[in-house]
Amino acid sequence: MENQSAISEVFLIGFPGIAEDMHSLVSTMMFLVYMFSLIANGSVICLVTLNVSLHQPMYLLIANLASSDLLFDTVTLPKLIARYWFGSSSMNVKVCVFQMFWVHYLGSLDSYLLMVMAIDRYVAISQPLRYTLIITNKKIVIILSLLWIFAATSTNATISIQASEVILCGPTPKKINTLFCTHASISALACTDATFMMRVAFVCAMVVLLLPLGIILLSYILILLEISTSSRSENCQKAFYTCATHLLIVALYYVPRVFVYIVTNIPLMTLKPNINALLLFLYSIVPHIVNPIIYFLRTKEIRQTLAKCLQRIKYKFGHVSIC
Repeated sequence: MENQSAISEVFLIGFPGIAEDMHSLVSTMMFLVYMFSLIANGSVICLVTLNVSLHQPMYLLIANLASSDLLFDTVTLPKLIARYWFGSSSMNVKVCVFQMFWVHYLGSLDSYLLMVMAIDRYVAISQPLRYTLIITNKKIVIILSLLWIFAATSTNATISIQASEVILCGPTPKKINTLFCTHASISALACTDATFMMRVAFVCAMVVLLLPLGIILLSYILILLEISTSSRSENCQKAFYTCATHLLIVALYYVPRVFVYIVTNIPLMTLKPNINALLLFLYSIVPHIVNPIIYFLRTKEIRQTLAKCLQRIKYKFGHVSIC
């Protein structure tokens, strides 16, 4: 007979099926990923914040996306690194729920930010002469503030309250068979039937994902129509180049995420834990290290600002005499 006493601790598995002799390699790779994300996203935030010439709507959106990505990695990767580096896999249930909240909160925020970025690109291409009147820094700051608040108080509040009320009980140990705590991983460990709770979470996830995705796709359909009817080929090429950057980020974020949500909620269709963890890493962590690379390589103003900063640092230290 199962022990029905409440459990206050869970164990993070990470990548299921990874041999123990590979733990050092995995932890080192995760540490390098986190350091790259910290440096790259931190650089984007600093460049946009400190350089007045980058105080423009598009760059404010990029800086907020970088902030969200950096926070997400800070909430998830250190524990994953500790799990493989030091064997520290245990986690208090309340800490797990806290991590789950931030995972879904920041994931939702990314979705909303990508939606606003698509709208921004549509206005910039369809109304180039009126763009600075329609999209101003003041409006973007207000929108961004509302998004940070709304992402925390909308669907994430619902699923977080649900998860905090879940009671985990015997037998031990309770394992989180993935990279970090999510609503699905906590619900799977509940003593009672969590079907209704998981359905509510699925509906919330689809709203957060599909509503912004629909607006993004509509924006780019309108952009393509605008480009196809434009008589200025040079402007069309520049517009397409700008949109391609954002579309690549959208694809990295949405395609595997929507696939996982749909497959895991279709009867008779399940993903193996190792495949699920790999896909989770693909759509949750990889975009956070790819985004700053894309912005540095494809955004001329950010490249120029970075180059100027590096030249100033080189000039400053090049004239310092060492005794």
